[in-house]
Amino acid sequence: MTTNSSSIKQITVLGTGAMGSRIATNLLKADYKVSVFNRDKNKASDLIQSGAKFFDTPKLAVADADLVISMLTDDQAAKDVWLDDQSGAMFGMKPDAIAIESSTLSIDCIASLSNTFAEKNIPFLDAPVLGSRPQAEAAALIFLIGGDKNILQKVEPVLKHLSSAVYHLGKNGNGAAMKLAVNAYFSSQVSALSEVINLMHKSNIDKAQTVELFNQLPTTSPALQGIGQLIANENFQPFFPIHLVEKDLSYAQDLARQNAVEIPTIAATHASFQLAIEKGFGEDNIAGLAQLWR
Repeated sequence: MTTNSSSIKQITVLGTGAMGSRIATNLLKADYKVSVFNRDKNKASDLIQSGAKFFDTPKLAVADADLVISMLTDDQAAKDVWLDDQSGAMFGMKPDAIAIESSTLSIDCIASLSNTFAEKNIPFLDAPVLGSRPQAEAAALIFLIGGDKNILQKVEPVLKHLSSAVYHLGKNGNGAAMKLAVNAYFSSQVSALSEVINLMHKSNIDKAQTVELFNQLPTTSPALQGIGQLIANENFQPFFPIHLVEKDLSYAQDLARQNAVEIPTIAATHASFQLAIEKGFGEDNIAGLAQLWR
């Protein structure tokens, strides 16, 4: 067990899905007192057995927290958990507690949360993460931070128990914007790789052979190498499900429209992921996009 030296002792994690549960587990390992909320209590059962306290509402879960970290699915889930008139976490936080939103949300949602927290004088950071389940489990996430650097300094000792790197990108919303950019960029790479693997397959070159060659090239990142292997093996177990990729791409397109920027490659990628959902592949991993062309 690693003993924490932060002034923050009590942490609440809102959302104990694939990512939130691993974050909470690593906080417990670092000797923090951890409270959790999840709409489905069964998804928090392992955490409860490990020592986390479960609460039936977000408002109750944050009552004693020095720091609250949210890891949820989308805009609506975040609004429900933070802002609900009866059970919202915002209305149960201590005056000196800090709020961190680590979900991948739209810029509009982050702006709304930021403004509302400011009205309540609650310190707030948008802090989405790069990495999936293996990185969350290994405490090797990369945090992209938007917000006051002085607030970041207070929570950075906590984030070090969860991450391999923390990047401060400026004002509230910048962390969320960068996360959408990274996901859009990677999704476009996955889409292109899926297409060329199929093109080679139709040209009588085995998928595994194509992937083996591509994985020797400097143009293929380690993450994309892994995607290629999954496509070759037709292993589409969800680490980053297609329906979440599509959601992130839709938020990226909203951001582009707000800034009057054309993103035709990302728009085409979004259309492919929308089609994959229509074809019934929405619960498959991002590599499952390749099923459109097999």
